[in-house]
Amino acid sequence: MTKADIVREISKDSGIDKQSVLTSVESFMDIVKSSLARGENVYLRGFGSFIVKRRAQKTARNISKNTTIIIPEHNIPSFKPAKTFHDQVK
Repeated sequence: MTKADIVREISKDSGIDKQSVLTSVESFMDIVKSSLARGENVYLRGFGSFIVKRRAQKTARNISKNTTIIIPEHNIPSFKPAKTFHDQVK
């Protein structure tokens, strides 16, 4: 399902015009992204959590050059579904 599909479904279910729904969906995504960029997690009860995970520094290999490189520690965004969400999909 794409963002356009989501907008279409919300518009159909709520009766709100597609442009308003698109603005709301994009605003939601921008807020989640900016919160995660600041290191703040986003919790949506009954749906799940958008969280920032910290990856430790590690050593990797560049196979083509046969060299060792160090990947510094960094943050990655992650989503953890709520138990009710997980059980519904299961």
